[in-house]
Amino acid sequence: MLLRMSTALIRTLREDPADAEVPSHRLLLRAGYIRRAAPGGYTWLPLGKLVLDRVTEIVRAELTAIGDQEVHFPALLPAEPYRTSGRWTEYGDDIFTLADRRGAAHLLATTHEELATLLVKDLCTSYRDLPVTVFQIQTKFRDEARPRAGLLRGREFLMKDAYSYDLDDDGLRVAYGRHREAYQRIFDRLGLDYSVVHAVSGAMGGSASEEFLATTPVGEDTYVGCTECGYAANTEAVTTPVPPAGDPHRHPAAEVHDTPETPTIASLVELANDRRLAGRDDWSAADTLKNIVLTVRRPGAEAAELLVVGLPGDREVDLKRLTAALAPATVDVFDAWDEHPELVRGYLGPQVFDKLGVRYLVDPRVVPGSAWLTGANEPGRHATNVVCGRDFTADGTVEAAEVRAGDRCPGCATGRLTMRRGIEIGHIFQLGRRYTDAFSVDVLGPQGKPVRPTMGCYGIGVSRAVAAIAEQHHDERGLVWPATVAPCDVHLVAAGKGPQLEAALDLGERLAASGLRVLVDDRPGVSAGVKFTDAELIGIPRTVVVGRRLTDGYVELRDRATGERVELSLENLAEQLTGG
Repeated sequence: MLLRMSTALIRTLREDPADAEVPSHRLLLRAGYIRRAAPGGYTWLPLGKLVLDRVTEIVRAELTAIGDQEVHFPALLPAEPYRTSGRWTEYGDDIFTLADRRGAAHLLATTHEELATLLVKDLCTSYRDLPVTVFQIQTKFRDEARPRAGLLRGREFLMKDAYSYDLDDDGLRVAYGRHREAYQRIFDRLGLDYSVVHAVSGAMGGSASEEFLATTPVGEDTYVGCTECGYAANTEAVTTPVPPAGDPHRHPAAEVHDTPETPTIASLVELANDRRLAGRDDWSAADTLKNIVLTVRRPGAEAAELLVVGLPGDREVDLKRLTAALAPATVDVFDAWDEHPELVRGYLGPQVFDKLGVRYLVDPRVVPGSAWLTGANEPGRHATNVVCGRDFTADGTVEAAEVRAGDRCPGCATGRLTMRRGIEIGHIFQLGRRYTDAFSVDVLGPQGKPVRPTMGCYGIGVSRAVAAIAEQHHDERGLVWPATVAPCDVHLVAAGKGPQLEAALDLGERLAASGLRVLVDDRPGVSAGVKFTDAELIGIPRTVVVGRRLTDGYVELRDRATGERVELSLENLAEQLTGG
């Protein structure tokens, strides 16, 4: 393959685009890989399409190597299967919906569990037909409220989704492990630094899932690792170590105190220590019980319900964690205080929620027998020795508190958590029988009785992976593609006003004939300095400079990653570049 910059659709930019928020967005635009077509939608230019295709082929090769079979489902789907599974309402505003000319409802697909399951129901009737895994690489759609960060958060994206069907849970675990290993090979081949972390399943459902996160400071996902063991998890999936429960009746009776002008935790702690409430002057924010009022709306519900979350006062509510815990419901901050005078803002305590009929969930640290300094449900008043299991009970526990660096590891209980950021590039799920139950999928088992298959789901954000590679492989001068995904193997730069241009074109044809993918900068009237700057920006691993030593039979080879420069003989250049 030979590309000539004089004719190819490659337009580099000297300045950063105004709306580019992260390095991958900025550099892919500047180097001429993508072009914005609409909010959350991008056109892949020739260089970008070459990278996207190389990433796609690596994904395809590793999946076919483990026996997965490639199919292609439609992207425009009828609503009925998604209504049957319940996801038509669970997805809420996140999906694009439309009606055809007859008024029938459709959606633009975001994932294809329903269609894959109906395909298996149609084609697989016996245990001899299983196990089977199908996959596709297809454009998906999501109605992002605020598309941002280029390819990392768009409304249209290329995704690989695979679906496995097995007779039993042991088979599912084998399929899950096989795909986990295949993902590791894929991301290793893509040159990505990544972590595999415990995750929540969300609207997908299922009993277990893991995310593959490409490490980068601009990642939207926060995850934790342990200083002592191999535990790693998305913050949404982190579980809080639960302290031991105590005897609720060992504490003195609750006592109400006047605490004027203490609507914040900090002001309350200061007053409690100054006045030695309950005989103590060592109060801290962790001794207080903060009660946060929120609204929760379930899919399809006409009205939202009130929810109060109780957590230690030294923690803030992480709405992302709470939303994940309550999925598929959505959560919003409560602000209608005037409509609910029974809720005393700034002085709310858990003693009245049962009487008010308000759902109350607490942090796992709020265990029976724990005593708290909390609101007394009267303006300017708080109470001490308010005991869980004696003075109040909760409707359950919920993981809603922020996770912090230094928290105790839930895996080994001795290590401490460190905080990291990453881009989600893959997600694997043990879905179980949610979808085969929804569509009553049965096959004839080996004992002559119907058996309901169990299912796994495995996704890779292919276009996201391109952005993740760009995030990890760049420097101050531009992109630095790994050789496995670079759009070309060699970038030829003709530097000089003599025979260099003709020689570069001839050399490019010979290199392409030897099997290399070649980009030749043959632009007339462009200085060598501009060509070198563009070569660094575009980021092809090797640049061959056809310059002043051409007459001596030599060219210069520059390594984009290391900056190393060596002179090579033209006589056997192809063999040296191909390793032949």
